[in-house]
Amino acid sequence: MGGVAAGMAQKTNTDWFDPAQFVHLHNHTHYSLLDGLQKVPEMLDRVKELGMESVAITDHGSLSGVVEFYKGAKDRDLKPIIGMETYIAPRGYTDKDGKQDANPYHLVLLAMDNQGYENLMRLSTLAHLEGFYYKPRIDRQLLEQYNQGLIALSACVGGELGEALREGRDGEAQETAQWYKDVFGDRYYLELQDHGHEWDEQARVNDKILELGEKLDIQVVVTADAHYCMPEDQDAHEVLLCIQTGSLVREEKRMSLKNMHLHLSDPREMAQRWQDHLHVMTNTKAIADRCHVEIPLDNILIPEFDVPDGKTEHEHLKELGYQGLAWRYGGVSREESAHLTIEQAKSKVEANVIERFEHELSVINNMGFDGYFLIVADFINWGKDRGIIFGPGRGSAAGSLVSYAVNITDLDPLLYGLLFERFLNPERVSMPDIDIDIQDDRRGEVIDYTISKYGEDKVANIVTFGTMAARNATRDTARVLGVSFAEADRIAKMIPPPQQGRHIPLEKSLGEVEELKEEYENNPQSKEVFDQAMRLEGTIRSHGVHAAGVVIAPDEIVKYTPLEIAQKGAVSTQYSMDPVEEIGLLKIDFLGLANLTIIKNALRIIRKVYGEEIDISAIPLDDPATFDLFRRADTTGVFQFESSGMQRYMKQLSPDTLEDLIALSALYRPGPLSSGYIDDFVATKNGEKEVTYDHPGLQNALEPTYGVLVYQEQVMQIAREMCGFSGNQADTLNKAISKKKADLMAKMKPEFVEGMVSHKGVDREFAENYWDKLEGFADYCFNKSHSASYSLISYQTAYLKANYTAAFMAALMTSDAEDTDRISIEIDECRHMNIPVLPPDVNESYVEFAVRPNSDAQAEEAIRFGMSAIKNVGVGAVEEILRARDDGGRFTSVEDFAKRVAIGTVNRKTWESLIKAGAFDELGDRATLLHNLDKIIAFAQKTQKEAQNGQTDLFGDAVVEESLLPKLDLETPSETVSTHESLQWERHLLGVYLSHHPLDAYDSYLATYATPLEQVTSAGEGKSVAVGGLITDVREITTKNGAKMAFAKIEDKTGELEVIVFPRTYAESPGLWQLDTVVLVNGKINTTDKDGNAGQELKILADTAREIPAGEESSDTNGYAPGVPDTGDNSSETTPQPVQYDAAPKEKSGESDVAEATTSEPEVSTAEGGSSREGGTATATTATQAKPAAVTETRTLEISLPAACGQDTLVSIKQLLNQHQGSSQAVIAMDGTRIKLPFTVAPSDNLVRSLQDLGSVETVTVR
Repeated sequence: MGGVAAGMAQKTNTDWFDPAQFVHLHNHTHYSLLDGLQKVPEMLDRVKELGMESVAITDHGSLSGVVEFYKGAKDRDLKPIIGMETYIAPRGYTDKDGKQDANPYHLVLLAMDNQGYENLMRLSTLAHLEGFYYKPRIDRQLLEQYNQGLIALSACVGGELGEALREGRDGEAQETAQWYKDVFGDRYYLELQDHGHEWDEQARVNDKILELGEKLDIQVVVTADAHYCMPEDQDAHEVLLCIQTGSLVREEKRMSLKNMHLHLSDPREMAQRWQDHLHVMTNTKAIADRCHVEIPLDNILIPEFDVPDGKTEHEHLKELGYQGLAWRYGGVSREESAHLTIEQAKSKVEANVIERFEHELSVINNMGFDGYFLIVADFINWGKDRGIIFGPGRGSAAGSLVSYAVNITDLDPLLYGLLFERFLNPERVSMPDIDIDIQDDRRGEVIDYTISKYGEDKVANIVTFGTMAARNATRDTARVLGVSFAEADRIAKMIPPPQQGRHIPLEKSLGEVEELKEEYENNPQSKEVFDQAMRLEGTIRSHGVHAAGVVIAPDEIVKYTPLEIAQKGAVSTQYSMDPVEEIGLLKIDFLGLANLTIIKNALRIIRKVYGEEIDISAIPLDDPATFDLFRRADTTGVFQFESSGMQRYMKQLSPDTLEDLIALSALYRPGPLSSGYIDDFVATKNGEKEVTYDHPGLQNALEPTYGVLVYQEQVMQIAREMCGFSGNQADTLNKAISKKKADLMAKMKPEFVEGMVSHKGVDREFAENYWDKLEGFADYCFNKSHSASYSLISYQTAYLKANYTAAFMAALMTSDAEDTDRISIEIDECRHMNIPVLPPDVNESYVEFAVRPNSDAQAEEAIRFGMSAIKNVGVGAVEEILRARDDGGRFTSVEDFAKRVAIGTVNRKTWESLIKAGAFDELGDRATLLHNLDKIIAFAQKTQKEAQNGQTDLFGDAVVEESLLPKLDLETPSETVSTHESLQWERHLLGVYLSHHPLDAYDSYLATYATPLEQVTSAGEGKSVAVGGLITDVREITTKNGAKMAFAKIEDKTGELEVIVFPRTYAESPGLWQLDTVVLVNGKINTTDKDGNAGQELKILADTAREIPAGEESSDTNGYAPGVPDTGDNSSETTPQPVQYDAAPKEKSGESDVAEATTSEPEVSTAEGGSSREGGTATATTATQAKPAAVTETRTLEISLPAACGQDTLVSIKQLLNQHQGSSQAVIAMDGTRIKLPFTVAPSDNLVRSLQDLGSVETVTVR
């Protein structure tokens, strides 16, 4: 660009150049993750402001922003040019070997037409799915294959051409340019970049490009490689780059682009710099004129459903629907209904049902959605037929009678007044949105079925993008600016949290929050952080996979959206949810719901334990026990209804119908809670407040909710009944209000007011006032269809808990096995319901929590702890224990366990955790087993290795003389395990105290002097209270004044609470606030937040506190020692007695050398369907127990072998002995062990000599 600078003085007035003659062809948005700063709307606005008529998008390796860009450009009357800056592999795109393939070149590709757009999507997909190596890459071979409809620019100095020129490889650069010209023809352009006036290296490359273009007759263009909109955004862009690289702005040796401006340049200013080569600017317009891509939006891209017997999709849906109506409403079984004709089915259904069904079917058909319903019904019924639990519905789809008829949903829309128009509205043409809830452990099966049915190339997950909200942007910015963590945390917490799920812009908070405003104005460091954070706010920070969304396309999905490899190897679209829907692709949300898995597991346990088969979709919806449970608020584990706030409102409401639960779940949200709607509902329901209606015409809509407006469907019903709106008009009104669409609301208001005046004869003032009321209701109203669907799941879980309590709790704890906090809560709930939760036991536990039913041997039901819920004990280890138990029966001793359970799977860490958790308590005490653990592991390794080598079982049923078998002699430890230590093990490994509670010793004291924590409620706000318990968490801080204070969590047997210890109280008891200290605290009940507003969290503000010393505890639990029998003497700690574990001889033909006690064990059933009813044998023997009787023989042949004897020698011995059968006993002695062989021999001289000749035999003796 050397000649350009000299000519710049010729024209300094920029008005001479028309900006419409230039097009920015190389631009990065924030879809170039943590590299591009500008967001699509601001880029387009700036382009429009600068007077240009067209612009391109060229993000790094991605097309994610294309649909947003395309729509935004069209809305602004700008011509969108679809492009991408791709990466070219130095070798082949599948070559991925070290550094030589880690630095790809850049190349800008622009779509000329729709064929080019499709090729661009295909190239980007191949780059991500097959060519990804640090970056998504393609290669020259792919460009040769997929270049049709594409224009190529040589890109920046990081391109093949630019890098060669930069490094002085001019000949190679010429060859590169010629290759691209040969492939693309006149669609290949050399790219100058407008940074030569700032960067000498770019200037030299630019000059060479101009020369090369003239030499090879290749057109040249200039770009600005824009990464942000305005010049003043440069500092914010540097902050963004530091976030990407994990650097600090002040670091000298970091990635930086500050030596050049990468903003969206004004074409007039560029024209000054390029006036001697003005064609490089106007060539950009020529390229734009060549580009004509039209992305079809709002299409209906539904795969064709394979219907039987040559029917149309509509005919098949109609037939399935009528058969379903006969089942749902006609008293016909589902199996019988499948054989009915439409006319036969119609005859069994009432006219109002048929009328609603025909209306819905007509709308579905006219909108082209028959296939959609068939696809969804197909995979749901496939899953249900295989025992997979689906939710009864979700969202507005529950309002569809067709959905109910074809078994997509299980909630009767007629019974609960759910509206179809809330789901489908012909005036709002968009794809139906049926979200599917599936038990979370089988969600993958349903997706796999869908993929197999429609093809891998037609199904993909959906990408999601995470953006920087105000707080995150502030934290990120502060970190790279070098602000301390504590200071960053302090100023970030000044920013208000989201309100009703909506993030508040930082700029708005700075203007409205006084504390934040003062910080901004008075602290220069904070001002700098906030200024840069405001520029970063809303920028894409990360991307991942949508939790549930799956796309199904009618053809190869890459023809509609580019793809990428997302988290965990999942193939996902590059377009996010909204663009996918705007293109018209079929999107289905497959949501995994843990509560459905809990229901499924509970049903399985009930079937195994009680022999009852329950259809959860057919349970009575007026079950007295279930509503008693709701009224008592015993809802721990009940979906949606277990928070303390919800439990409080349930007790007040005293629900007695499903409608009450539906309303309560809709009202228990921030908006209705803060507005008092929920209090009005409770008061009117209970008759404490009169039910009133602003107009008699509102009664029909509001009567089910006692005059309180709760649902969006009620807004629609009011519009229809009071204003004469059609169902479609009512839905449009609801959308306008709930989405706060100002333009649509302005249009609807006159129609609403005039409709109410003319239809009901009300005066205009009333109609306008009621409109204002509905507008105010927008933040509070909720979708009844969704609330009803989820409330039904809540009812189902409550029904199981009320009627099959143990089974439900076992299923619940299985679901929460990895969450020790939840397990603790649920075990406490079991205790509350008088259901014992037994410790894990290697002879009774399963992978999951199991129900032990009452039997002759056991008077009460109990739940046995699942072994996989023990920390450090994996499912694989438990399955190995179960395998050994299934193969050989109960474990009779620790030695038996060590022999039979593979040490490679159940390793030392697992053994230790099982012992500490009490799983071996039946077989020995924890202290002894832990003291001997190394010996146990060595024993297991040795015996299992011998068994694996065939040294002990080569001779079939050989009986080893017991006295000569290796024994596991356990030493008595010098110290016993204290009660406290055992309890800490349980707490750490199980998440809860099972065998004992550390506060057992303090029961009488706490009952006398302290209020149980569960009885401390917000009703006592400001009142003094004494509470006591165990300190389980402490966080000490230092105030601004240098004084220390603490936040402590204490727990008793009924609950836990936070105690705030202010500096004065802390100073009076500085050494008190330690973990595991039992304290008595006097203080005041508090629920207010830092601003003095009433909150939901209870706290105690401590006035005084003291430790409850050991001398004040009761004595009823002294001497507790896990794993040791209760001797009845509690005066001192019991010392575990040493126990010697001898090998138990295997029974043969019903005889045994040792007297054994056999006990009957109860059946144990689990959520995984396993059950066991096995006999067990007493295994611990002391010195006084009987020894095996001696075997009397006349002659014995004894063969002594070395410990390292090989398999070949043993085989040879066996062959020789089989050739010399007789009546004498044969014994093999090896490594201190004598093994009696299961057959007799004739010990002749010939046999002895043959054995001695084997070489490996040490001695052969006959006696």
